[in-house]
Amino acid sequence: MKKALLALLPAAALALTACGGGSDSGAAANDSRGPITIWYSNNAQEVAWGKSMVAAWNAAHPKEKVSAQEIPAGKSSEEVIGAAITAGNAPCLVLNTAPAAVPGFQKQGGLVALDDFPDGKQYLQSRVGDRLAQYASPDGKFYQLPWKSNPVMIFYNKELFKKAGLDPEHPKLTSYQDFLDTSRKLVHSGVAKAAIWPAPTSEFYQSWFDFYPLFAAGTGKQLVEDGKAQFASPEGIKSAEMWKTMYSEGLAPKETFNGDAFAEGKAAMATVGPWAVSVYGDKVKWGAVPVPTADGAAGKGTFSDEKSIGMYSSCKNRATAWDVMKFATGKEQDGKLLEATGQMPMRQALASAYPSYFASHKDYEAFAQQAEHTIEAPNVPNSVEIWQTFRDAYTKSVIFGKGDLTSTFKDAAGKVDKLAENQ
Repeated sequence: MKKALLALLPAAALALTACGGGSDSGAAANDSRGPITIWYSNNAQEVAWGKSMVAAWNAAHPKEKVSAQEIPAGKSSEEVIGAAITAGNAPCLVLNTAPAAVPGFQKQGGLVALDDFPDGKQYLQSRVGDRLAQYASPDGKFYQLPWKSNPVMIFYNKELFKKAGLDPEHPKLTSYQDFLDTSRKLVHSGVAKAAIWPAPTSEFYQSWFDFYPLFAAGTGKQLVEDGKAQFASPEGIKSAEMWKTMYSEGLAPKETFNGDAFAEGKAAMATVGPWAVSVYGDKVKWGAVPVPTADGAAGKGTFSDEKSIGMYSSCKNRATAWDVMKFATGKEQDGKLLEATGQMPMRQALASAYPSYFASHKDYEAFAQQAEHTIEAPNVPNSVEIWQTFRDAYTKSVIFGKGDLTSTFKDAAGKVDKLAENQ
């Protein structure tokens, strides 16, 4: 969920200052069983699911009890996890491990490679399918179990569209030109201050909710692939130019909105995941469409906004922890998570796995379709610094329109290439 991602910024310090590699110590612990501790997020819906899941496990495994709690309070969950890794007292599992933080945690020696378990790689592959490759670390191993995604789409306010003389049931938002023309009508008609209001601030993660969804839809690529930046490509430049036009024409404001611009009717659109269905509910008469592509063709992917489950190297009873990971991500518990939160389990053929849920929750069907081809933040060295380098270039050339966009992106790509090489 986007709110959870706001906690990521201090992870930059972890990624840049941590030392060491993925832990191979304590290999004997992989066979050990007994009590374990886990942390989950402080999202109320996930807490309720987590308590139920733990109770079900404990009832069936009295000698391998799970003690669970929310991630302790701190400046950010990533900072708390990083400090716990350093102190050697991290829990066995964290059911809220951000993929962008995994390279930093791994560099600290804080994560267990899940493919070290005999059925590890097979379980991950059978659950996640072809998308699994995006979660491999540079050493080829998997230090996270992809758990749940919030595939990004465009929410739009049907009432504001109607007031602007636009068709609220068939909005023209598929191509960049359509998106721009619709945005102009919304703002010029005076129905809203902004067509869409992504945060114009420079935190590294903000690009996941403006540039990256469009780039992923147009290319099906990650920001970095095979150690090379992809965003300075012609497709990347087109995505950036679209947003630059939005800012230069005042269709997307350059100032920060303190609140929820979409909920308050200040913006007619928002970039969101399925969590928004319950958040906005009946408060806004909304519709949802895929993010636009340059020519209006079907998108090749969308940003996942995913959270993984990580096993941490301080865990002494890893055989139990691995079994709990599989239990928590089995079909039954995935279904309960879906029911409780509306977030999409990272499972192949999701819609067909839970036909009754999607038959009775039509609002989520489009998100389930998008969940089949999500694009993750790349698992590369210096992940957070790479995103910050990109965001700095984007803020300068796209949001504030300073300098030549193409040359600024190419310069940033050169810096990112070097960062991606630095182990």
